[in-house]
Amino acid sequence: MDVPLPHLDRPFDYLVPEALDAEAQPGVRVKVRFAGQLVDGWLLERAESSAHPKLAYLEKIVSPVPVLSPEVARLARAVADRYAGSLADVLRLAVPPRHARAEKAVTADADAPADPDAPADADARPGGRAEVDPRGWRDYPAGPALLRALTDGRPARAVWSALPGEDWAGRYADAVAATVAGGRGAVVVVADARDLDRLDAALTAVLGAGRHVRLTAADGPARRYRAFLAARRGDVAVVIGTRAAMFAPVERLGLVAIWDDGDDLHAEPRAPYPHARDVLLTRARLGDAAALVGGYARSAEAQLLVETSWAREVVADRAVVRARTPAMAPTGDDPQLARDPGAASARLPSLAWTSARDALRADLPVLVQVPRRGYVPSVACADCRTPARCPHCAGPLALPSAQGTPACRWCGRVAAAYACPECGGRRLRASVTGARRTAEELGRAFPGVPVRTSGREEVLATVPGGAGLVIATPGAEPVADGGYGAVLLLDSWALLTRADLRAGEEALRRWMAAAALARPGTAGGRVVVVADGALAPVQALLRWDSAWFAARELAERRELGFPPAVRMASVTGVAEAVSDLLDGARLPDGAEVLGPVPADEGRERMLVRVPRSRAAALAEALHAAAGQRSARKAAGPVRLQVDPLVLF
Repeated sequence: MDVPLPHLDRPFDYLVPEALDAEAQPGVRVKVRFAGQLVDGWLLERAESSAHPKLAYLEKIVSPVPVLSPEVARLARAVADRYAGSLADVLRLAVPPRHARAEKAVTADADAPADPDAPADADARPGGRAEVDPRGWRDYPAGPALLRALTDGRPARAVWSALPGEDWAGRYADAVAATVAGGRGAVVVVADARDLDRLDAALTAVLGAGRHVRLTAADGPARRYRAFLAARRGDVAVVIGTRAAMFAPVERLGLVAIWDDGDDLHAEPRAPYPHARDVLLTRARLGDAAALVGGYARSAEAQLLVETSWAREVVADRAVVRARTPAMAPTGDDPQLARDPGAASARLPSLAWTSARDALRADLPVLVQVPRRGYVPSVACADCRTPARCPHCAGPLALPSAQGTPACRWCGRVAAAYACPECGGRRLRASVTGARRTAEELGRAFPGVPVRTSGREEVLATVPGGAGLVIATPGAEPVADGGYGAVLLLDSWALLTRADLRAGEEALRRWMAAAALARPGTAGGRVVVVADGALAPVQALLRWDSAWFAARELAERRELGFPPAVRMASVTGVAEAVSDLLDGARLPDGAEVLGPVPADEGRERMLVRVPRSRAAALAEALHAAAGQRSARKAAGPVRLQVDPLVLF
């Protein structure tokens, strides 16, 4: 039943009236009477008898279309158990809301008589194409073997580190085509719409039109539901999409793949907060399917798959890496400081300025990555450097433009008469510079050069040839025809000094994603990172060796007892509710309870840590304790998250 109460997280038996017998098939949506109310539910299974002596009848079949496949139902149960959640919450993520008009149109198309004169589409189902040409994977010694395994239907599992300038969408299309040639289907998940468009175009070029569908909430409810039904009915063998596609129903699933698994967009913000990577890996295990985890940078979770031999790494030889990598240079090492003593404090040191100038003179575009959007997203008192906060809600003040008035980023109130509470000063200075301010500054530094911005408000897909400056926030960097002549990575401190366990890993991921868009060094491409070259993330970038950094990160987390080396759950709520749940939980042996640490809005967070071998027991204990609280209607909600991205 679609009831968000942990103590009701189990199947219930109902009688099927004779009038609904034909339509009451496993997987359909139903309505049942429960506790005097009519609630939604899913018909999971039909049986001849029940152990319960007195049963109520099904009230209604919402739709005769069986949208919940047995494979997805089994996966949803496994995901709910993995994340200490309820099956109803996972099914709400797995199956999109019903769109009656789209469902009626798809059903009508399926029931229409076939045209006897229409040519047969031999490629409409898996197995309709010949073996895939592995040329695109030959830069990686294990790449051709991966494609052969996919064509043969073997459950190959790979962690792929992409080269700079790699057409990752084309390589994923090759892997999908090899899977389809072997008679099986595929699910590929990417982080955002821009990556999805790129993968969509690559698959259309390799498989042909109509051979796959895309699942994303951004396409709207009708289009999304039509795509879902096409996959559920087996009309297509391949589904691509954002995290909405991780539960996509695909017949004879042979490959699950995810690109850039370290992107936080892969983490579902709704209960039970599953991560797309873990959902796909669970599908691979349950369905004996192949798995491909790829990216320019490697996450600690992907490194764990390699070190435990669950997956094999697919990497290029160092000679190939050196040939494909742009020239890399930091600005904070000793030689640069000797040439430019101000490089340690300058926002645009001379090396970065010179690299941009040389690229522009060669009629090549220049990419400038800045961590923050806006004009001046954070200001401080010009006299005492105290961060400027809103007098009403204590939110951070920001400047929308050069002549703009400071306004709160939380409540939107204007602080025209701001006075520093520490010293009484009224002058403000920028403590963080955003993309629009950077574009303004560089426009003055390079007069006559076109300046474009790409961020959350407006994302550029591509940049035409010719000289120009592109100012982009992480994740919004457009692709340039032929590659960028120079890539400048500014304000590295804003990424490296975040109070986050994954700060270094995230900084490297964002840098490598931008650096991968530059030309090779032999073609004049150059990347300048405004940071000290001795820092581990900077060293990994300079050598294009994210595997080394991921292994280092994993070793440190293993030593300190942080995910993914251990399984950790956070329990967030008011202090009394958190204590109530943990007191009633039968935690497994060896569990450590850490905290409390402040959360938000007067709440606190407790952390529970166990070895990975006790992960299932921890999730079961927390889910059972939550069920006990909901059964007795305890006051105060508590949020359970297993392996959250943010711990503190």
